[in-house]
Amino acid sequence: MLTEAQKLLKQYYGYTSFRPGQEHIIRSLLEGRDTLGIMPTGGGKSICYQIPALLMKGLTLVVSPLISLMKDQVDALGTLGIPAASINSTLTGSEVGRVLREAESGRLRLLYVAPERLESDWFRERVRELNIPFVAVDEAHCVSQWGHDFRPSYTAISPFLRSLPKRPLVAAFTATATPEVKRDIADLLELEQPEIVITGFARDNLALHILRGENKRDYITRYVQAHSHQPGIVYAATRREVEEVYEMLRKKGVAAGKYHAGMADAERAAAQEAFLYDDVRVMVATNAFGMGIDKSNVRYVIHHNMPKNMEAYYQEAGRAGRDGEPGECILLFGAQDILTQKFFIEQSNLSPERKSNEYKKLQAMVDFCYTPKCLRSAILQYFGDTQEDEPCGMCSSCKDDRETVDITVEAQKIFSCIKRMRERFGISMVASVLKGSGAKKVLEYRFNELPTYGIMRNFTEKDISDLINVLVAEGYLGLSEGQYPTLKLQEGALEVLQGRVTVYQKIARKPAAAAAGDDGLFERLRQLRKELAQRDKVPPYIVFSDSTLREMSELRPITAAELLNVKGVGEAKFRSYGAAFLDVLQRWVSGERTG
Repeated sequence: MLTEAQKLLKQYYGYTSFRPGQEHIIRSLLEGRDTLGIMPTGGGKSICYQIPALLMKGLTLVVSPLISLMKDQVDALGTLGIPAASINSTLTGSEVGRVLREAESGRLRLLYVAPERLESDWFRERVRELNIPFVAVDEAHCVSQWGHDFRPSYTAISPFLRSLPKRPLVAAFTATATPEVKRDIADLLELEQPEIVITGFARDNLALHILRGENKRDYITRYVQAHSHQPGIVYAATRREVEEVYEMLRKKGVAAGKYHAGMADAERAAAQEAFLYDDVRVMVATNAFGMGIDKSNVRYVIHHNMPKNMEAYYQEAGRAGRDGEPGECILLFGAQDILTQKFFIEQSNLSPERKSNEYKKLQAMVDFCYTPKCLRSAILQYFGDTQEDEPCGMCSSCKDDRETVDITVEAQKIFSCIKRMRERFGISMVASVLKGSGAKKVLEYRFNELPTYGIMRNFTEKDISDLINVLVAEGYLGLSEGQYPTLKLQEGALEVLQGRVTVYQKIARKPAAAAAGDDGLFERLRQLRKELAQRDKVPPYIVFSDSTLREMSELRPITAAELLNVKGVGEAKFRSYGAAFLDVLQRWVSGERTG
C-alpha cells in the first residue's frame, strides 16, 4: 500500500518522496491504526489524510474549523483533479442537498465539514447512509479546553463517531500541542490505541527575533518598505491598533490590507482574498486572521504586540515560510503588552481554573520574550520536544548584531526624575517633564520646578518614551497594573543612580532591503502564475508555490519530462499549466543561447 501511496504522491502532487513524518503517519493509517499527527505549520499535514483517502473505498470526512480553510483545501484538490467538496454555513439548503447527493453517488472522495455540522440530527441521519471508512480531524487542539483555541463544538466529534453504523478510522492533526493537550486530544476524540507521530516543532527555515524597546511603528514602517516585494503579515492585539498601523502604512504608500472582527463579513472576505491573490502585499490583522491562512509564500510575520501564549505565537509566526523557503518572524515586545493581555484575561468569561491557566501561559510567553537562550530551543522545550536542542544560530539570541550604545547618563536622568515625581506617574508624563514641556498638567503639579525638568531637551518626547520602554523591558523600571500604569524604580535602577552599574541599549540596525535574489526568469514565471490564477479564479500559490517556481528558474526545464521532474509539478497541474510554463521557459533559454 505504501508503494501505491508514493505513486499517488508523484501523480497528484509532483513529489517523489514524503516529508519527515508523512510516511510514518500514512503507513500507520493504511495499517488501520488511529493516528495523532503533530507536525509544524507547513509540514504537509493535508497530504497525510488526502492520500489515504484516495486509497480507501468510500468517502473521507474531514472536520475543519474555518470556511476559508475548507475552501482553500477544496480549491487545491480541484486543481489536482481530486473530487472534493465542503458543507458550511454559506450554503443554502438545496446546495447542501446537492453536495450530499454527490457524496451518495460516489462522485466525491473527500467532504469537508465544520464541527458544528456534526451536532445536526438531520446531517447525522443523512451521513449514516454513506460509506465513511475514515474521518480526519484538522486543528485537533481545539478539542482541549487547555489549548489556545478551544472550541466547544469539537466535543461533538466523539458522539458523532459513536452514532455511525460502523466506527471509522480516525486521524487527528495539529501543529501546536503541549503534552497536556496531546493527552486531551487522544482522550476526548476517543482515539483507540493511537499511533502518536511527532515530527518535531522546529521550523528550520524560520529566523525568530525578539526586539525590546523599539519604536514599533517606526520599525514596522522601515521593515515593510524594505521588503515591499514580499508578502507579509503584521499582527496587532486590538482592532484600534490594526486600524492605526494600517493607516500608517497606507499613508506611506504601502499596498496594505486590514482584517479584524469589527469588520463586516464581506469586508473581511474581500481583504483576505486580496492578500491571497497578491493584490496587497502586507496584511495588518488581529488574531481573527487565523487558521484559514494557507498562503504558502508569506515571507515575514511581525508581531506588533506580544501574543497571549506560546501556542498562539508559534502558530501565527509559523504562517511565514510554509513553502519551505526562508521566513522571518519578528516580535516587537513592550511592557505594556503584558498589561494588555492581562486585561483580556480579566475581561473574559473563563472559569477561575481556566483564568489561572491563562495567566500561567502568559507568564511563559513573557519569560520567552526575556530569555537570553536560543529562541528555537526555548520553543522546543515549551512543547516538550527534546529532539533538537542545539542553538539554531539564526535567532536574535544566537545572532545579535545590534549596536551597543552606553545610555547610563540618560538612564540616571530618567530614574532621578521618576524618583522626584514620587513614582506616581506614567511614561508620557515623565517624558514631558524631562523634555521641559509646558503642558497644563506639568505646570499644575509644579513639575517645572524640579531639577530634572527639561534636562533632556535635546530629545523628542517620543525618543524619551522609547528609552523609558527600553529600561522597563530590561527590568530597571516596573509598571504598575491598571488602566493607567505608573513607573516604579526597581533595585537595578538604584545601583545605576549610585554609579555602580552601566546601562547599555541595543540599537537595531536599519533593516537592509531584502535581496532581490529573484532573477528575471523567476519574476516572469511569477507573472505568468498570477495571470493563470486570475484566469482560473484561484490564489496564485495554488497554481504553483514559490519554491516550485524557484526550482524552475534554476533548473530551466524545456521538455515535458524535465518539467514533471520539478518538485510540485504533478500530472494534473502539468495538464493545466505545463504548456504555458514550458513556453516561457523555452523562450527564455532560447534567448540566452542566441544572446
